[in-house]
Amino acid sequence: MSDTNVVLMTGNLTRTPELRYSPKGAAIADFGLASNRRYGKGDDQKEEVCFVDVTVFGSTAEAVAKHLQKGRKVLVEGRLRFHAWETELGQKRSKVDLIAERVNFLPQGNKNGNGDGNAAADLEEAIQ
Repeated sequence: MSDTNVVLMTGNLTRTPELRYSPKGAAIADFGLASNRRYGKGDDQKEEVCFVDVTVFGSTAEAVAKHLQKGRKVLVEGRLRFHAWETELGQKRSKVDLIAERVNFLPQGNKNGNGDGNAAADLEEAIQ
């Protein structure tokens, strides 16, 4: 049996996506995602926030960069990727980020989520 690396995460963008292109012309967009978890009872409510860096490729990256901004709510489906490196001072660092396979725009504020058209339909059109 092979290993499974699948992540579903909802949250709000912590920064507007940054679009760049690889030397071979592939679109790459990076953004931050904050996912909130509330727990506890009554007056003892607590909140925990998980911050994750997200990378998305191809036409989805271009659509994300065109339509999403900081604060927007999304659902991301993808996989985790581990990075390890050493700083110039010889300190070891590591990080886990999320490589997005799909990004779904979620409603917020009004019925279509952004006040200027149907973002989900715009994304579907941009990807196809």
